[in-house]
Amino acid sequence: MNRLVLQAQLLEVGLVRYTPAGLMALDCSLKHESQVQEAGRPRKVSMEIKAVVIGDGVKRLQSLGVGAMALFTGFLTTQRNGRGVIFHITGIEGSSNSIAS
Repeated sequence: MNRLVLQAQLLEVGLVRYTPAGLMALDCSLKHESQVQEAGRPRKVSMEIKAVVIGDGVKRLQSLGVGAMALFTGFLTTQRNGRGVIFHITGIEGSSNSIAS
């Protein structure tokens, strides 16, 4: 199973583009910070990840605004160039509006 649930801050939002299938797409970057338990000890986790939302979620992501915190759900895949991963967002929860995954 490939499913990611991540509470994160919206750091950057690109310009709307269109996929070859004609769907709206929006690239963004997210920042996550938390503390987790690993081997019985607390560990601070901080990371930035590139992400994309396609279709109905584009307007929702734009409405959040840079700096907003939200709960993002989706899946991971490789970037087009095969280097690194990209988070495909299929769900956003953070206020009264949300898209379901």
